[in-house]
Amino acid sequence: MSGNFYGREKADIKPVRTDYPGIQNPVDLYDALLKLWCPDTCAPRMREKWTSDNPTLGQCSITAFLAQDIFGGEVYGVKRPDGNYHCYNVVGACIFDLTSEQFGTEKLDYDCSFIQTREVHFAKQEKKERYEYLKQALKQLCN
Repeated sequence: MSGNFYGREKADIKPVRTDYPGIQNPVDLYDALLKLWCPDTCAPRMREKWTSDNPTLGQCSITAFLAQDIFGGEVYGVKRPDGNYHCYNVVGACIFDLTSEQFGTEKLDYDCSFIQTREVHFAKQEKKERYEYLKQALKQLCN
């Protein structure tokens, strides 16, 4: 992966929490998550297509909510043709999408988005469990 996620060049925001030592901006978070994303953190409907060559596949909502924990802001979603939402982060004027690379050259319309909530996303127990798994793995990596 190239690490050229959407918004990388302007992703200079600082964390609002200090319980993830070494994570000082979204680029640091992305670099750490590259070591943690795996089939177990991928959305079940996409697991068969997940590869280490495309580690961001199926990781959007759990990654965006974890980034929200660290940097604050809101999680937004771009509606996809299949009816699901692709999640990303907005903190003040900074928009970043740590999992945008899964779409290759496809350009997402970040101007046509909707706020996403944990209540809706984590109503799916498997998604909440994947988020908790990723969160704990990141804490272990950072400590």
